[in-house]
Amino acid sequence: MNISGLQKMTLLDYPGKVACTVFLFGCNYRCPFCHNAELLEGKAEPLMTKEEFLSFLSKRKGLLDAVCISGGEPTLSAGLKELMADIKALGFSVKLDTNGSRPAILRELVEAGLVDYVAMDIKNGPSRYAETCGLPKVDLAAIEESAAFLMSGAVDSEFRTTVVDPLHDEGSILEMGRWLHKIAGDKPVKKIFLQPFVDRDTVVFSGLSAPNPTQMAAFVELLKPFALEINVRG
Repeated sequence: MNISGLQKMTLLDYPGKVACTVFLFGCNYRCPFCHNAELLEGKAEPLMTKEEFLSFLSKRKGLLDAVCISGGEPTLSAGLKELMADIKALGFSVKLDTNGSRPAILRELVEAGLVDYVAMDIKNGPSRYAETCGLPKVDLAAIEESAAFLMSGAVDSEFRTTVVDPLHDEGSILEMGRWLHKIAGDKPVKKIFLQPFVDRDTVVFSGLSAPNPTQMAAFVELLKPFALEINVRG
């Protein structure tokens, strides 16, 4: 396995921990607002090998608490389980960022004790999910299975949505909240974070922007009945 990118220290990616974030190649979605489009096909030059990354980590004992594994979509990467095991063996906590499209892999990693925290992206309400993922169709049953597994309390987790104009509006946000509430058995979801889109040079598509603060506040109010904790991040 090759490592495509590394943020050597972050106080934001893993709640309550000092972490680094490692990025893996490959994704099965084509979200038009993606910040890491160069990772999607795995064609970019790798930053380092797994062995080099583990050497980096071994020198950061006592400075870092955790490793966040992101992408792309990490569950597509061969050798992910072994990478997590190696990180855990060095004494670090592991956070996984995922789009939830591979529930069997998610369950396997959690049940193996290799994941301490999961951040799952909920892209939008069901009616606009595929559009927001940049695909003609998305397997919503797989998303629901992953979400239900996390809602069971198998591992500490959060749901997060990058909010993008024109992909999100009050109707789609409300639909998303109701959908998550239904998956949870008509109970409030533990944690939802809304992240306003930030444009960067690596975003391929133009014409996208972040909702204004008034719109973001309205989205938070719409989701309050469906979550125990709802916050804006970023």
